[in-house]
Amino acid sequence: MSIHAVLAGLRDAEQAAGRPAGSVRLVAVTKGHSLEEIDAHVLAHGTFPLGENRGQELRDKSAERPELEWHFIGPLQRNKVKYLSRVTLVHTIEAAWQAEAIAQAAQGWGRAPDVLLQLHNGEAQKHGVLPADLPGTLSAVQATGLVVRGLMVIAPDVATGADQAGILRVFQDTADRAHDLGLAELSMGMSADYPLAVQAGATLIRVGRSLFT
Repeated sequence: MSIHAVLAGLRDAEQAAGRPAGSVRLVAVTKGHSLEEIDAHVLAHGTFPLGENRGQELRDKSAERPELEWHFIGPLQRNKVKYLSRVTLVHTIEAAWQAEAIAQAAQGWGRAPDVLLQLHNGEAQKHGVLPADLPGTLSAVQATGLVVRGLMVIAPDVATGADQAGILRVFQDTADRAHDLGLAELSMGMSADYPLAVQAGATLIRVGRSLFT
């Protein structure tokens, strides 16, 4: 598969969901790929946000190509915050301390990234804010001065028994919660399930391996 196939699938998913073409943005997940590979497989075909989940890899790539739009999409540990100085959007906020650390570091950067709250998908040992804690976490993160644009969720793993109906329910529940909180951005869907995410209202999909195979 290539980026052309992914974009064609995305346009088909938008049309099937009755949504305008271009209403969903592709975040190209580029971990483990060199800037030369990213240029050849992704940026030669358009302008896309680039998603990284490894702090040092993000630091090095974004330092070399600061003009690109970088997103952080991995679990955020305290020692990774220093690598986010060139990031536009952090997808994985799940606790107020993470926002506080970013806001403090951003005073030295002269700018702060926007953020998404990661919603827990119901699977044990997974990251994310529990649904009951979402309003309180949102208030605490907003109190740091960071702009919360929306929610992110990772679909349940089919290896644990999740089917398409179950995955769609998680996406729809996330969209409903974002709407209730007045949040517009929805980062949902990856290579295997992004059509379902588009159906549920995703505005960002995170696709990686399909772009480079």
